[in-house]
Amino acid sequence: MNIFVLTGAGVSAESGLGTFRDKDGLWSRFDPMKLATPEAFAHDPDQVHAFYNMRRQNLLSAEPNAAHRALARLEAGLAERGGSLFLCTQNIDDLHERAGAKRVLHMHGELLKARCTACGDTMLWHEDLSVAAPFPSCRHSGGLRPHVVWFGEMPLEMDAIYDALLGANLFVAIGTSGSVYPAAGFVSEARGHGIRTCEINLEPSDNARQFDERRYGEASEVVPVWVEQVLSQKI
Repeated sequence: MNIFVLTGAGVSAESGLGTFRDKDGLWSRFDPMKLATPEAFAHDPDQVHAFYNMRRQNLLSAEPNAAHRALARLEAGLAERGGSLFLCTQNIDDLHERAGAKRVLHMHGELLKARCTACGDTMLWHEDLSVAAPFPSCRHSGGLRPHVVWFGEMPLEMDAIYDALLGANLFVAIGTSGSVYPAAGFVSEARGHGIRTCEINLEPSDNARQFDERRYGEASEVVPVWVEQVLSQKI
């Protein structure tokens, strides 16, 4: 079996990382147009850096939860059976990797990487970013930005994502709001190609009715149960 799993902020919420669109989410407390757009960065890079530096330090103190670890087991278990897991995440954290997942596609970038707007290269970056910091490879100063996809920018590696989606037997969305495109459109794309779909979420997403199967509850409880059922071939 080839499974395409899309994860969103809900899978990392129990690790202490905030969601975005819930009533108490990040975008209810911070204005994304002032912190998460190319225009905001051009207007006030210090403010944007401060926001992402805060989130970076929060991430470095977080730990993977049972949902992350279960998906790593699913990846290994499917490989042992001749199948595969394509793990695509909207999250910019590295908790899937720290839980043991070997292949993770970050469609919205990675918080623990920096990108130089002058040379275009990226590198791991665990320290605070600032306007003055030079990029080590090209020594250009003033061009460092978080390697994240902001509003108005195109998600990463979309061709690889759609290729994997159309090659799957099952599409599963975990911890997503179902309101952010293009990811919110993956379920209709899958259904249009006859691929079975499943939603695992704390509560119904905006596009919950499009899923063939729906499971609700805390990700750390529901995801491990679902993974064990998949690996025991009960579903």
